[in-house]
Amino acid sequence: MGESSAVIIGARGGIGAALADVLEKDPNYAQVIRLHRESNPPVNLLDETSIAAAAASLTTALPPISLVLVATGLLHSNQNGPEKSLRELDPDWMIENFRINAVGPALVAKHFLPIMAKQGPICFAALSARVGSISDNRLGGWHSYRASKSALNMLIRNIAIEWQRKNPQSVVVGLHPGTVETALSAPFKGNPAHERFSPARAAGDMLSVLHGLKPEQSGQIFAYDGSLVAP
Repeated sequence: MGESSAVIIGARGGIGAALADVLEKDPNYAQVIRLHRESNPPVNLLDETSIAAAAASLTTALPPISLVLVATGLLHSNQNGPEKSLRELDPDWMIENFRINAVGPALVAKHFLPIMAKQGPICFAALSARVGSISDNRLGGWHSYRASKSALNMLIRNIAIEWQRKNPQSVVVGLHPGTVETALSAPFKGNPAHERFSPARAAGDMLSVLHGLKPEQSGQIFAYDGSLVAP
């Protein structure tokens, strides 16, 4: 049995649950901790107090935590979806995208990285998206989602630089899961442009990528197939 624990934030969602399922079968991890809005303790990315309390409850986790994965994201709601033009911009919707897709993962890093090992290999990863790449943007649109994922990518880079000073063996990265059959992608099933994966397939692919990364690759964004997502 492994000698470390893994934490999944957003473990009730399609990808988060699949990541936890795969990790529970991985002999490298003795314990997989599933956190979400209804877990005990609960974690709500819109409530920093809940994030801090959850991290505090795990400060004495045994075995120690070596992996934290933030598997959350917002693309649409019952009232709003990704914008197709500037005419559709709504400031409240844009702020909500940033709070869930960028601020939330950053706050998880703020409270969870300090409870991870100060020496030895550790990994902090958050789900990003290829559409957050500025140089790869050929279609435009989806303003709030694209911008919030770009912000997340910058935060990942910043956090990686800071944390390598604290633990030279740390890896902090973003992961692009591809188009996965989840509630997030459900409204876009009619788009044939992207190959679609099951959550289990996406989880296995992303974890394979994570387990092969080295500290010198920290701060970058990787796709499910191991390719680098351009900034």
